[in-house]
Amino acid sequence: MRTQWGRASALAVGLTMACSVAQADAVASLRAFVKDVQTGRGEFTQTVTSPDGKKSRKSKGSLEFQRPNRFRFAYTTPTEQLIVGDGKQVWLHDVDLNQVTVRPMSESIGATPAALLAGGALDKDFTLRNVPALSSSAATAASMPLQATSWEWVEALPRHKEGQFQSVRVGFRKGQLAALEILDSFGQRSRLDFAQFESKVTLPATRFQFTPPAGADVLRQP
Repeated sequence: MRTQWGRASALAVGLTMACSVAQADAVASLRAFVKDVQTGRGEFTQTVTSPDGKKSRKSKGSLEFQRPNRFRFAYTTPTEQLIVGDGKQVWLHDVDLNQVTVRPMSESIGATPAALLAGGALDKDFTLRNVPALSSSAATAASMPLQATSWEWVEALPRHKEGQFQSVRVGFRKGQLAALEILDSFGQRSRLDFAQFESKVTLPATRFQFTPPAGADVLRQP
């Protein structure tokens, strides 16, 4: 199965602040976000860059999340795909293939980017540190908005090294989620730039429910 998010990390999913003084508070901002922001939604553009930085591809979609462990990534271009975490399982639907992969939430989220968005066990699963804005990857710097150099950035390193990604960097702009940058275990980099992000919104429970469409090939993974 082709997976937009899976190519970049593991699967994913539902996060979020400058100059040198502001950057000193990036970790605190992330902690506050995880503690205080229970729901959120926004549009994103995702750029996946090859390890050598010479090839890249873009996709677009939307994100919704509700703690704990409920999230919805809906990719609209270039292919339509949907990733839904319902609190117990994670569903990944490739619309073109009409194929669904489902796996237990406990086996899917763990110390992944999705845990930063929709989970909450930051210190258990990650080592956190502040990073200068200008240290964001050279591969994505060219497309980075000029004002992004004043964002707050925090890096999350998984405590367990056997996972499918090396690190995640989160960029904040005035208290709102601005960007999420993932470096996977193969050296491939995926960056999501968020627009129109809203926090503390009311989201219906149906947004985090999924029923395989008629005729879909359903693959259940342990």
